[in-house]
Amino acid sequence: MGKELFTNEVILKWLQYYAENTPIDLEQIKMMDVTKKNMNIIPTVESHKAVLAFVEAGDTEVFYRMWNAGLGDCEVWYNEGSEPVGEIKHDDVRFMIDRGINASAGMLVVNPNAVSTNKSGLGDITQRVTSKQVGSEIRNIILSKMRIDSEDTVFVVGGEVIAIDAAFHASEGTIIAVEYNSKQRDALEDNVEFWDLRNVTILDHIDEESMKDLPAPDIAFIVASASLKQEIDYLMKVNPNVILVVYTLDFTEAAKLKGTFEERGIKDAEVIRIGIDRLGPGDVFKREPAPWIVSGRIEKE
Repeated sequence: MGKELFTNEVILKWLQYYAENTPIDLEQIKMMDVTKKNMNIIPTVESHKAVLAFVEAGDTEVFYRMWNAGLGDCEVWYNEGSEPVGEIKHDDVRFMIDRGINASAGMLVVNPNAVSTNKSGLGDITQRVTSKQVGSEIRNIILSKMRIDSEDTVFVVGGEVIAIDAAFHASEGTIIAVEYNSKQRDALEDNVEFWDLRNVTILDHIDEESMKDLPAPDIAFIVASASLKQEIDYLMKVNPNVILVVYTLDFTEAAKLKGTFEERGIKDAEVIRIGIDRLGPGDVFKREPAPWIVSGRIEKE
């Protein structure tokens, strides 16, 4: 393990520096050490009034990505060195898009428009899609069944946009996204890069080898396919108490899933169907695809 850049002592020095040189109330500050684990700056800044981010030198696009994600009005407080001393500067993100991180240091990002609640169903969040995107209303319901916490490990199979939603919710956790289709995998990679999501790992299959260095999932969202039972069996092998949420447009598959869950010890699985009618041109309602969502888990004793 390499030398820790930001020890408790160093963090306290940076806090003292910003307390003395900015008008920010320290009670509002959310701290995140990006050098320790893959933590997402953009979702964290979106949901907090002030973020003290400890970053390592060499990130050349962090401000461009923040601006691209609609955070151009955020104000960044920083200094020119790697020590919390000397002159402090502050500029809006939109004026810093050509500037990278040139020293390992703490920077304070202030977002006057922060919304503290988690985003759910982010609308048309993706920059590239390979098929019709699941509507935000349906994704809201899916995410409510997943019950994602900020530090959860979330497994997404075939979900594409759900993996992006999950990364915003579990901004200090880990997202493991499996896309068997190369075009869908490429699209997901584009969106992960756009949102600067540092906690997303993308795989092309599931087995012992691909998962050996990854944490066991707390929650799994799976789009039903021919390999569904094998996927469920593997996930329950590594975590018997994993929360399972399965999406299907096939009524026959949905009817079988309750039994599939029960065979694996998951009692009282919930089976729901989601229908959305959207008003279109000519004041005519158009029905969107109505998926079945099956969810459940083995409760911990």
